[in-house]
Amino acid sequence: MCGGVPVISWPFFADQQTNCRYQCNEWGVGMDIDSNVRRDAVASLIAELMEGEQGEEMRRKAREWRDKAVEAVKPGGTSHRNFDDLVRDVLLPKN
Repeated sequence: MCGGVPVISWPFFADQQTNCRYQCNEWGVGMDIDSNVRRDAVASLIAELMEGEQGEEMRRKAREWRDKAVEAVKPGGTSHRNFDDLVRDVLLPKN
C-alpha cells in the first residue's frame, strides 16, 4: 500500500486473513483470491485492478493511503513522533 498500488491477497496463514480483510473490506485497496485458485480467476482480478472501474477506485484509494504514509514518516509526522517517543522512553537511559 505504501507504493500506492492496490493488492491481490491470497491469505493462508497467521495474520494474513486479518490483513486481507482490512485491505479488501475496510480500506478498499484490495481483492482476495478464492481458496480454489484458478489461472483464469487470477487473470480476471488482475484485469479488473488494472483496467476496471473498481480497480480505478482502488488505485485512487491506494494513492491516498500512500500519501498518508509519506506524511506520517516525515519529520514531525505521527509515525516519526511515535518512533522518537519509543526511543526516548524505552531505549535511552533514564537519569
